[in-house]
Amino acid sequence: MATILETNRLRLETWGEDGVAELIKLHGSEAVMRFLDARGEFYDRTKAEHRLGEWAREYAEHGLGKQRLVRKDDGVFIGRAGFSLYAPGKPEIGYSLLPMHWGQGYATEIAEGLRDWLEATGRWAGFIGFAHVDNCASKRVLERIGMDATHQALVSEMPMQFYALEFARRTQ
Repeated sequence: MATILETNRLRLETWGEDGVAELIKLHGSEAVMRFLDARGEFYDRTKAEHRLGEWAREYAEHGLGKQRLVRKDDGVFIGRAGFSLYAPGKPEIGYSLLPMHWGQGYATEIAEGLRDWLEATGRWAGFIGFAHVDNCASKRVLERIGMDATHQALVSEMPMQFYALEFARRTQ
């Protein structure tokens, strides 16, 4: 597994051979999926393999993709995070953590690291993010990293609050 970025406590790395099992564990949690899938469909082996394939292609083609998130001190898998391309071709930040790791500042820490990493690439003018309208914790993370609420829209039949951050605005 190759390291993509590190923060004080976290490491974002490419998926390894345990990726399918890790995604099934993460996306097999009702607490995680309630804000991600209106149909309540958990990941099975087929869906996990498909998502890993999509993210690997995005990483190969654009240097983006959702990646494996671990604690640096012990290598324990805590979730996934990264960017995907979202219409109309803007990077979209996303993160999901296993519930046992909620409330420890990990989401904000990796979101800040991802923001800074993407800006340092110099390839993108900014990025977007969205969170379920009832997911107050995730919306707070996006606001803490400097994103502005823009509009609400349905994504996969779920009401989402969209956010945007333009890098040029941050430097003014």
